[in-house]
Amino acid sequence: MTHGIKVGALAILPLALGAAVYGFAFGILAAQVGFPWWGVGLMGALVHAGSSQIVAVEQFASTGPVLGAVFAGAALNLRYVGIVASLSEILDGLSLRKKLVAIHMTGDENWALTMAERAKSPDVGAAFLLGSGMVMISVWTTSTAVGAAIGAVLPNLERFGLGFAFTAAFIAMARGLWRGQSQALPWLVAAGATIAAVSLGAPKAYGIVVGALCGLSAIYLASRANEAST
Repeated sequence: MTHGIKVGALAILPLALGAAVYGFAFGILAAQVGFPWWGVGLMGALVHAGSSQIVAVEQFASTGPVLGAVFAGAALNLRYVGIVASLSEILDGLSLRKKLVAIHMTGDENWALTMAERAKSPDVGAAFLLGSGMVMISVWTTSTAVGAAIGAVLPNLERFGLGFAFTAAFIAMARGLWRGQSQALPWLVAAGATIAAVSLGAPKAYGIVVGALCGLSAIYLASRANEAST
């Protein structure tokens, strides 16, 4: 198992570098709205979900309701239900403690890499997932904490028009999740529903929840339509 962990840790390094960049940007902006560096690092280690953390910080920055941030983050991470389900065969045979650790360390990057490598070689399994996950969570936690420590001593970046970092991070993450034109419909439905909800006066966090639910509904209806046609 040690060999598999090492292989996974080395294989994920290029993706970890990309995560470090937007983790650093997130840390700076989080510090700018009042989060201490240790709080940002602790959030990275315990939550380990960049999109949810960005939504939460944006919500706090706009003095929005905490419950809205929680709901928005949960909606953004609904995909992990499917991701965890796809790991059932890989995690089979591990103790409950190791399964929970592996699930916590699983993110978009190391999950996708593990599944891609497993498609090439069935021998790739839990060790590879754990090794790559250890690197990702370590890099994410460290980069966000370092970014926050530096951001705390910088002037207010909003004055220089650098508040776009949150949006840029979201675009980077969304681009990594894009799997082709076949996914265009749920993305468009989610975007349209979110824009409509915010335009009608709903808080941004609730708009994200509405958009996510509508996007999921579009996926479900499209799958049912495909089943009916076959």
